[in-house]
Amino acid sequence: MNALPLVLFWTLVICAIASRPPFALYLFFATMPFGACAAIPTGVTGGLTLVATPIVALVVVGKAFLNRSGPASFLTLALLPDRLLCLFAFWIVVSVTTLFMPRIFAGEILVVPVRGILSTPAPLFPSTQNLSQWVYMTISVFTVFAMARLLQTAAMRQHALQAMCLGAAMLIFTGLVDFASQYVPLGALLAPFRTASYALATEVEVLGSKRVVGLMPEASAFGNYCLGFLCALHFYRRAIVDPVVKERVCPVLLALLVILCWQSKSSATYVGLVLFFGMAALEWLLRANAEGRGTTIYKQGLLGELSVLVAVLAGVTLTLLFKPDLLDPVLAMIDRMVLQKTSSLSYEERGMWRFIALSSVFESYGIGIGLGSTRSSSSIVAILSASGILGGLLFYAFAAQSFSRAPRYPTIESRIINSAFRFSYPPMIAVSLMIADANFEPLTGFGFGITAALSIALKQKPGAPIMARTRAPAETPAMHDRGDDASPLPADRQPAPSS
Repeated sequence: MNALPLVLFWTLVICAIASRPPFALYLFFATMPFGACAAIPTGVTGGLTLVATPIVALVVVGKAFLNRSGPASFLTLALLPDRLLCLFAFWIVVSVTTLFMPRIFAGEILVVPVRGILSTPAPLFPSTQNLSQWVYMTISVFTVFAMARLLQTAAMRQHALQAMCLGAAMLIFTGLVDFASQYVPLGALLAPFRTASYALATEVEVLGSKRVVGLMPEASAFGNYCLGFLCALHFYRRAIVDPVVKERVCPVLLALLVILCWQSKSSATYVGLVLFFGMAALEWLLRANAEGRGTTIYKQGLLGELSVLVAVLAGVTLTLLFKPDLLDPVLAMIDRMVLQKTSSLSYEERGMWRFIALSSVFESYGIGIGLGSTRSSSSIVAILSASGILGGLLFYAFAAQSFSRAPRYPTIESRIINSAFRFSYPPMIAVSLMIADANFEPLTGFGFGITAALSIALKQKPGAPIMARTRAPAETPAMHDRGDDASPLPADRQPAPSS
């Protein structure tokens, strides 16, 4: 039975290799929810768990660069300061520290091993975790390179946005099945996909109810992915051309993602939800107050979004009039998972991990001790510990550069996408400061890649279709009827910035 997921996955990988790049993009997003499934039997890899998404990412990288112009394109991206030089330099630094520092500082620095006893520090020694974490980081970095090249055309960007919807749907499906498994015997359906060699916390309860984990290793990882897809879909959806996907599919997916974020019962996810709603409100206000010609597209959907919010608030208010204790379980969950978090054993343990990981930066004279050397439970601490001060400066300089990029040819679609990244990134990075490791999530890498692609995309020939079988909305003829969205609007129709 466990062989069935492997056969299915590798069949799809072969199809992705033989097919055009869009198929690999759809598979890339669709495999993200399967974080507890080993794509290669752990007996073959010596106990290491290689999940599906990085393997598909390698196919995406191959589609981008294994051609006649691929090496030249890669070098151009890697060596120009206004492209991906900072990210490439970060990868070089973290590669050097991971290869040499665990051996140079072996036995001299105390760490909390990634595998083994997690509550007691131990001397630093090289391990297989150094190699596995470096492989994951390398794939993530090169995936950004691949996205930056593939997503320079409007058609591929539309494929990527719809692939994101597919990934969200797969995540929701796995979450709903896991949630239903506490009432219906569905464990046999999920078991073949839970083959990772690391510990899986799939049956944890809080206040008498199950924490939903889907097919991720634990509830916090599932909640983090739900939050990531929620942020991405909410802000990127206005750039989707297909009206059915944008106006019917996305709202349903967004509502279900909010519910599953709550059912993950993750304190970090709850904090991220608050930040997401704050960013959504800020973006709504900026769109509502946009002035000047060409701002109609930004104001599209404002009334509907406000109507949904008013309807939800009115429904909750009326319900509370007849059932005042309705919010008691909600308040109890918030008190248990957020307000009381600082007194929990897990909070103290994670705090110890961060302190020891941060201490390793100073004990290594700011050089770092390499990926996979110590636990940290915080992305910024993990990056500093793995790559040192220089690596941390390079990575966050690249993140700031991505945040401030402007499209080479400003159009409605490119402005929406850039604005979407700026609003979707803060909640995800805030959560990563609390629970993540040095490697950034695939959705974050997608944001890095698509903003870089827009900043270097060439102007395409007029009349080039954006996407087969897609009709353009009447409000945006400049996006589609004029050809590709890489073509700039006339000066008198330039829209005002949305962020």
